[in-house]
Amino acid sequence: MTAGFDIHEVRHRVKMLRDTGDTMLVENREGVACPACGDPFSRLLISEQPAHSFDPDPGTRLCVRREDGRLLVSTHE
Repeated sequence: MTAGFDIHEVRHRVKMLRDTGDTMLVENREGVACPACGDPFSRLLISEQPAHSFDPDPGTRLCVRREDGRLLVSTHE
């Protein structure tokens, strides 16, 4: 894993699903590594908000990583 996850380095390998300015959701298209565990993720939420609620589907693994003022949450299906 790297010291910090840079979405701009992998933007051509993911699909933007939502961007609200302080929260971004992307879908992995080409096996980008999860910033927490290193396995390819399904979706990645990058948020600068102080709190979030999640309701993952059964069988979905979540990984969480905290970086300088933002939270990265990856799903693995």
